[in-house]
Amino acid sequence: MAPAMAVAHHEPKPINAKRKEEEEELKKRNEELEKALKESREREEEMRKELQKTWERLRVAEEAEERLCTQLGELEAESVNQARAYNARIISLMDQLSKANHRSPVSISIP
Repeated sequence: MAPAMAVAHHEPKPINAKRKEEEEELKKRNEELEKALKESREREEEMRKELQKTWERLRVAEEAEERLCTQLGELEAESVNQARAYNARIISLMDQLSKANHRSPVSISIP
C-alpha cells in the first residue's frame, strides 16, 4: 500500500468567482454612474442654453422698457406744452372778450 499523502484542497474557483462577481458589479455601477453623469451634463447644457435664451429675452425687454420710458417722457413733455398753449389761448380769448365788453356800450332794450 502506498503511503497516503495529504493534499490540501484549495477552492480557488469560489474566490475567483466572487472576485469576478464583484468586478462585474463595480463595472455595472461604473457604467450606471457614467450614464448618470452624461445625462446630468446634458441637462446642465440644456439649462445653460435656456438660461442664455432667458437672459437674451430679458435684455430685449429692458431695451424695450427704456424705449417706452423715453417715448412716455416725450409724450408727457408734449402734453405739458399743449396744455400751456391751450391755457395761454384761453387767457388770450378771455382778455379779448374783456376788452370787447369794455369798448362796446351796454345797450339795454326795453320792449
